[in-house]
Amino acid sequence: MAFCPNCGAQVEDGAPACPNCGTSFAAPQINYAYDPADHTAEFDPKDISDNKVFAMSAYLLGVVGIIITMLAAQKSPYAMFHARQSLKISVCIALLAFCMIVPILGWFVAAVGIIVLLVVSIIQFFSVCSGKAKEAPIIKSFGFLK
Repeated sequence: MAFCPNCGAQVEDGAPACPNCGTSFAAPQINYAYDPADHTAEFDPKDISDNKVFAMSAYLLGVVGIIITMLAAQKSPYAMFHARQSLKISVCIALLAFCMIVPILGWFVAAVGIIVLLVVSIIQFFSVCSGKAKEAPIIKSFGFLK
């Protein structure tokens, strides 16, 4: 015979709940939040702290920052992850620039798209500042540069 942890009543072994107070004896359900776009746990914390500046430069300096990051921190998986994310953003901005060929509608679509991608780049910059390695929103579903 077991006892209820809530009211202390005697309970038969294997009972799902206390017959006196109704306390459930089932194991509590724990919901773990999992973000498939967050790859921070895959990187060494020392690598993150040592190469954070290079990862930031990929977002701050555009294509020049990507080249600097790829040359200066080529052995850092964290910096290379952010260089690839910044390269995705830069490629999407370049593709949107081609939309400007179409008068009026193309100009509007390109302008809005480029502004959105610049905001995504700012979000990624602050992600680097906090030591995170998250895939860039909106463009994470694009299959190139995994």
